[in-house]
Amino acid sequence: MSNPADAGAQAVLGGTFNPIHNGHLRCAMELTERMAFAHTRLMPSAQPPHREIPQCSAEHRAAMVELAIEGEPRLSCDRRELLRDGPSYTVDSLRELRDELGAAVSLSLVMGYDALQGLARWHRWRELLDFAHVLVIARPGSTLPDRGEVADWLREHRAADQGEVTKLAHGKVWVEELRLLPISSTEIRGLLQSGQSARYLLPQTVLDYIHKHGLYN
Repeated sequence: MSNPADAGAQAVLGGTFNPIHNGHLRCAMELTERMAFAHTRLMPSAQPPHREIPQCSAEHRAAMVELAIEGEPRLSCDRRELLRDGPSYTVDSLRELRDELGAAVSLSLVMGYDALQGLARWHRWRELLDFAHVLVIARPGSTLPDRGEVADWLREHRAADQGEVTKLAHGKVWVEELRLLPISSTEIRGLLQSGQSARYLLPQTVLDYIHKHGLYN
């Protein structure tokens, strides 16, 4: 695959992906096309700071991401957080990516609405816009914070239109409404632990990998 840095606007979708499922994948594809991103990186978190470390290893979770996106050149698995010791701080990953991509390439961090609500608890959260835009995924009808430091930050940095996200390299916040598929990794783990089928909730290659390695038993 050619270097994503040569291809135009970029996006990063982080998460534990424990395991990755069709909801993650559909969200990544829909955003890539709707926002005209040339490339979207799925970035597994090794040690998420705001939740318990997954019992499934980061290596297994990254391998499942790679299986899930095989054959789709606009998506890739970025393993950088697996290579660092300690908590997986998003701001550190964005800083590294900015150094790699250069000053002019548009880079967007994709986060869910729930993450936005707790953004003030993130490590050095105000520095995120120094390296990237923040693209918030909200369900239709979601209400954004209207008071507090995150609400003030939104008002200060919100993009006037979608085009600013791809024209500028970083510094803006954009909220995009998506009808997300109602699938959760927690649900999938529960089905597998109870001996039920998780088929059609995630790619078959990922399900085969889970069974092969005895994950989530």
